Amino acid sequence: MSTQITAEEGGTMPVACALTPANLAAQRDHWERLADRAMTERVKTAGGLRLAFRPEPGVEQELRALVAVENECCPWAAWSVEANARRVALEVRSTGAGIAVLHSMFANLRPAARQRLEA
Repeated sequence: MSTQITAEEGGTMPVACALTPANLAAQRDHWERLADRAMTERVKTAGGLRLAFRPEPGVEQELRALVAVENECCPWAAWSVEANARRVALEVRSTGAGIAVLHSMFANLRPAARQRLEA
C-alpha cells in the first residue's frame, strides 16, 4: 500500500519518487556534494524543510537543477529556491505523510564545515 496525500486540487497522489534506482542514487550524490560544499543550515519546519547554502559561484544554479529534478520526480511536495547576497535557500513543503518523508529524505545532509581562512 502506498502512502497518499491530498493534493491541492482535491485529489490524492502517492508520496513516492519516480526516479529509477540509478537516477535516485545519482540525485542523492548530487545533494550530498552540494551540502558538503556549501550547505549552512538544515531546519525541519512544520510543513517540510528549509536548507540554506552559502552564495558561492554555481551554488544557486546547482540547487535549481536539483530542484528541477525533484519537481518532476516528487510532485507531492512544493519546491522553491530563493537567493540573495547572504544565502541561497530551498524551502520544500508538503502535507500529511509527505512532511515526514521530506524530513527523512534529507536527514543525512549536514552543513558544510567552514573552512578557516588563515592570514
